[in-house]
Amino acid sequence: MEQKKKATDILIRVMVPEDYDQVYRLWCGIKGFGIRSMDDSKEGVEKFLKRNPTTSVVAVDNGEVIGAILCGHDGRRGCFYHVCVKITHRKHGIGKKMAAFAMQKLQEEGINKVSLIAFKSNRGGNKFWRKVGWTFREDLNYYDFTLNEENITRFIE
Repeated sequence: MEQKKKATDILIRVMVPEDYDQVYRLWCGIKGFGIRSMDDSKEGVEKFLKRNPTTSVVAVDNGEVIGAILCGHDGRRGCFYHVCVKITHRKHGIGKKMAAFAMQKLQEEGINKVSLIAFKSNRGGNKFWRKVGWTFREDLNYYDFTLNEENITRFIE
């Protein structure tokens, strides 16, 4: 029987544009994952990585991307987007290790706080973030405004 990988067996490194195809395949393999038509296109992710060249992260197992976090900042606060680990590699500390890596990169750039948004229906993700010490905020409301109606979200079934 094949033994599950541990986080120490996985390479955690900065995401580069050449990772896009594997990262996109990873996203498409996660049920309930929301992919935006423009922001999550190859061009959209490359633009994000160009603006944030050191803070996004991938987890790699034998050449395969099995985890990813898009991470950027505005000079004041960092934000995690599309945090995911392939289902076969979950519960082995990989997500926690990726988050710590990205947070270290943010600190190196002088960022002191990081946030993320998780869908309420994402029970596993919400449980994970609370377990690793993130604070669930009940004191604010989140608002957004769509500037481009062509940038639609498609949810993976």
